[in-house]
Amino acid sequence: MKGFGKYWGWAVFAVLLAGWLTSDLGPGLLLTLSGVCTIYFFFLAPAWCGALGRDGACRNNSKGVMMGCHIRQHKWQKLQGAVVRKRWRELRRELFPNATTALTTMGGMLALLSGAAAALQPIFGGGW
Repeated sequence: MKGFGKYWGWAVFAVLLAGWLTSDLGPGLLLTLSGVCTIYFFFLAPAWCGALGRDGACRNNSKGVMMGCHIRQHKWQKLQGAVVRKRWRELRRELFPNATTALTTMGGMLALLSGAAAALQPIFGGGW
């Protein structure tokens, strides 16, 4: 995709935030938007790889903050960092190396939190 086409997830995220602020969207739509945003931020959004290598953090382009760049080892390094407890500190450094990647990571975390809240809201009687 060229131009602003690769940033479509930010528009969905804005709709999600507006839905929470205005309470106009039901929990099903909020849950769907949260899932789409989570997938976008973690697996599709343009970001830097950030995997640790010999020369420091990798500066190749990647899709999403949880996917590495074109180097196969970097993809496994990111995935392993999310699963293996010993690598969580390194994963934190890889997810927040600069402002762009940190913003994408925070968007993904907020989308996950939004999905959990949307799923739990009808159970606890949240007004819908």
